[in-house]
Amino acid sequence: MLNRVVLVGRLTKDPDLRYTPSGVAVATFTLAVNRTFTNQQGEREADFINCVIWRKQAENVANFLKKGSLAGVDGRLQSRSYEDQTGKRVYVTEVVAESVQFLEPRSASGGNGGNNNNFNNNNNFGGGYPGNSGNQNPFGSDQNQQRNQGRTSFDEDPFANDGKPIDISDDDLPF
Repeated sequence: MLNRVVLVGRLTKDPDLRYTPSGVAVATFTLAVNRTFTNQQGEREADFINCVIWRKQAENVANFLKKGSLAGVDGRLQSRSYEDQTGKRVYVTEVVAESVQFLEPRSASGGNGGNNNNFNNNNNFGGGYPGNSGNQNPFGSDQNQQRNQGRTSFDEDPFANDGKPIDISDDDLPF
């Protein structure tokens, strides 16, 4: 038997984080996933898929994703039913996510609280730093320290190296 779902899409609204009576975090969100074909009018349609994620990952989703964020979801499809307040049986099908990948930097969708730290080509993967004039530590000068005040390590691009070789020993590699 196999029950595996892999989705890539954008959140339709901010995730809803709640806690069970025993204190376990659970986040629910809806992912808009484009279809690979267009309709008769030439427009691309989307499916809106409800997703649920539990525990620490639920808190991470609620803290770092927001409406419009691009995310990848890996999980399984689950169906359940319950009786609503009127006694009517309600059937729900949703994706129970085992992992959620954040597929763009927080600043790309404006998810950093208005602190816009976009670099050379409007994303954090451009490799350049504002005011970096060949200084190996782009945040080394007092002027750059003031300019980057409030920036967190989540906003920095760990892969930007300005084309210089990386100083790392084979002993440092885990493989």
